[in-house]
Amino acid sequence: MASAQSPVPADRRYAVWLSDPSFATAEIARGIGYGAAVLDIEHGAFDLADLERFVPFLRTLGLEVLAKVLGPERGPIQQALDFGADAVVIPHVENAPHAKAVTAFAKFPPLGDRSFAGGRTTGYRGFTDEWVAEQDRGTRCLPMIEDAGALEDIAEILALDTVDGVFVGPSDLSLRRERGAYTRDPGDFADLKRVADAARAAGKPWVLPAWSREEKEFALAHGAGQLALTMQHGALAAGLTAAFDETTSLAKEAR
Repeated sequence: MASAQSPVPADRRYAVWLSDPSFATAEIARGIGYGAAVLDIEHGAFDLADLERFVPFLRTLGLEVLAKVLGPERGPIQQALDFGADAVVIPHVENAPHAKAVTAFAKFPPLGDRSFAGGRTTGYRGFTDEWVAEQDRGTRCLPMIEDAGALEDIAEILALDTVDGVFVGPSDLSLRRERGAYTRDPGDFADLKRVADAARAAGKPWVLPAWSREEKEFALAHGAGQLALTMQHGALAAGLTAAFDETTSLAKEAR
């Protein structure tokens, strides 16, 4: 890891997936060179007080914040943006009409239907038309493609003015496409290619949680805009396992 005197540049193509508000994990990831963090608010251990503190901390570190919100509803989407998230990742989008309705909550009228709140995003002051336009340009809305209906409507979803790209949920997509547990089989990669091709045709990015080497290779070869490279708890488990296995092996050799 680089010293404080020579920080590694942040590469926003590569994200760390966080399941709880660990300040140390964020600092370690940023020191390595990660440039973004996905907050799994849907399944992780985040409450509103955590987000109030953690989102600005991540941004101060220089990490782009992608908030995977609790669900496809107005409240969670707007709260994440009001706390200062750079992007909202919206789970459980069913199809194009559903995407049109819920992604509107991430953009202000007349483009969308986001409600205005003073506070952090306005510097605790009023707002202008220029500020509204800047917010709509600068905050990304990424519906998740993890439902069979969303995959069928991928082109229509990407065509929406309120959509800035898509975020793939491979595990749920495999279940909902009736392949069972996600095993990175040919059907899984065929679905990922369908998303990648549609994103390229629309001129918008797609994002993939790429835990395995195979997924990383695929995402890089097919022009993914961002990759989530590792899960916080998975990385911790891998480190603890490596140290444990190494020591038990040495102990056997020493007998």
